[in-house]
Amino acid sequence: MTALLNAQHLGLRFGDKTVLDDVQLTLQRGKIVTLIGPNGAGKTSLVRTILGLQKPTSGRIERAADLRIGYMPQKLQLEASLPLTAQRFLALGGAGAAQIAEASALTGIGHLADSPMQQLSGGEVQRVLLTRALAREPNLLVLDEPVQGVDINGQLALYQLINRIRHERGCGVLMVSHDLHLVMANTDEVLCLNQHVCCHGHPESVSNHPAYQELFGTRAAEMLAVYTHHHDHKHDLHGDVVCNHSHKD
Repeated sequence: MTALLNAQHLGLRFGDKTVLDDVQLTLQRGKIVTLIGPNGAGKTSLVRTILGLQKPTSGRIERAADLRIGYMPQKLQLEASLPLTAQRFLALGGAGAAQIAEASALTGIGHLADSPMQQLSGGEVQRVLLTRALAREPNLLVLDEPVQGVDINGQLALYQLINRIRHERGCGVLMVSHDLHLVMANTDEVLCLNQHVCCHGHPESVSNHPAYQELFGTRAAEMLAVYTHHHDHKHDLHGDVVCNHSHKD
């Protein structure tokens, strides 16, 4: 199959509760699909089903023979007294030293190798998690709220990095997000979920769809429709701008 993963008519029920209903999703190499939806929409359940951690009640998932998934969880909780450096945390993921070094260079965290995980900033922790997923040399990245706990500039920097990774490595990306206007410039397709697929397509078309406006309000749709961000700058690990830029909101 040419797609990395093709989910057809997925359904998931727990007792008499419907969690997913007739969900269809295709993930392609080199493409970013962003999954959005309100709390309780089934986003986490869909991700777990795609990862093979949850068996669907109905439907099926076709996976490419060479599929390799790198997963980045929404958050990391570590015991405060646990002596764990970033390098040791990465090594626990099972990847080799060469793969870790290559992934660390791509995400820009090499200088954090000896830093305790508990002392890293929110943006730094998220980049370490992304590095660990990349070290598995995946052709599909599954990123659950990758900017969790990161400030606005750091979020923009992470989305830019994810976009660059998919171009440099040619991998597909499934990304869960709640801020569509921030990921708009760095995604190819949006899938709006509320147990079923309410709407899907290019971010601009989704923002104008009645189902999106009903879920998130017309104000959110208006903000998304007028949002553009033209970058000629970069951000550091903390999300700070390191050269000039211009933007229009």
